[in-house]
Amino acid sequence: MPKVCCVVGTRPEAIKMAPVILELRRHAAYQVCVLATAQHRQMLDQVFQAFNIRADIDLDIMQPNQSLATLTGRLMLALDQVLLAEKPDLVLAQGDTTTVMTMALACFYHRIPFGHVEAGLRTGDMSNPFPEEMNRVVASKLTRWHFAPTEGARQNLLREGVADSAIVVTGNTVIDALLGAVKHTPALDPRIDPHKRLILLTAHRRENFGQPFENVCRAVLRLLDQNESIQLLYPVHPNPQVRDTAYRWLGQHPRAILCDPLDYLPFVAAMKQAYLILTDSGGVQEEAPALGKPVLVLRTETERPEAVAEGVVRLVGTQEAEIVRQAQALLDDPLAYQAMARGVSPYGDGLAAQRIAAALAADLKL
Repeated sequence: MPKVCCVVGTRPEAIKMAPVILELRRHAAYQVCVLATAQHRQMLDQVFQAFNIRADIDLDIMQPNQSLATLTGRLMLALDQVLLAEKPDLVLAQGDTTTVMTMALACFYHRIPFGHVEAGLRTGDMSNPFPEEMNRVVASKLTRWHFAPTEGARQNLLREGVADSAIVVTGNTVIDALLGAVKHTPALDPRIDPHKRLILLTAHRRENFGQPFENVCRAVLRLLDQNESIQLLYPVHPNPQVRDTAYRWLGQHPRAILCDPLDYLPFVAAMKQAYLILTDSGGVQEEAPALGKPVLVLRTETERPEAVAEGVVRLVGTQEAEIVRQAQALLDDPLAYQAMARGVSPYGDGLAAQRIAAALAADLKL
């Protein structure tokens, strides 16, 4: 019985790995071990709770204001000890975080086969997103099983010389998680006015710190001042470079609700309620189109071009005037809004985790 170590570090990883963990646990052929690095502590814990998953090993690696170099070094030492002690037959991780890159490298050193969930996403710019583009490129070089969410991701891997036999197009596991979550969403924050159009904002990317994020806040403030019919909900990331700026610019507006990061199910409820979503998040670009919500992405590049090609996601960058122009057009023009609110899901059908488990079973001859 092969021992599979499923590694999770952050909230998005937990959401996207949860369907895989649950699917593998349904198969008697696998012994499943869940390793939490806790690169995000509280945000990781609440996702585990939502999916009724418990970590078998918890490294509790998070420290306040740690640098990427410090995080990487601490992770490498800790993961080395875990692999020595646990001796898994294979390791699975998802996405593009420092946890994923470091675990892929640790597996390489220990000659343990590594499977990459959500493989093949690329912008082609190593500085954008930072450091995620580098993380996923490095992970791909060390991966045995590439579970690509889309055909486009598969093509990226083929261009980089990955063997076609090592790639399986599965869809994105975030849709597996979302389709289950929408059936169990709780009531909304009572401060949200159901008679106003809700603008949901998520912004936390490292490359947007400083002036770009101030531009985003100014744009949102202008939209609030220009439109009495809208209300803002912004679950603010705990990083001080985000939190301090957000509350300085938006904290006093009467129609701006700033709050701590929402648990997964309340966040899905907020997406369902939203009229329009402004985000620099990767996962939201995948989730919101499936819910029929237009998304304006606060970035100039995306590793998820499929929804842009479908016309349900639009890149607007971080310039104040452009954000206001694009958002105001959707607020003013019902036809333009409907063109983006079509409920198109280019990222899967909710069966990605099943395809991953089946591909592993076939390769391992289980």
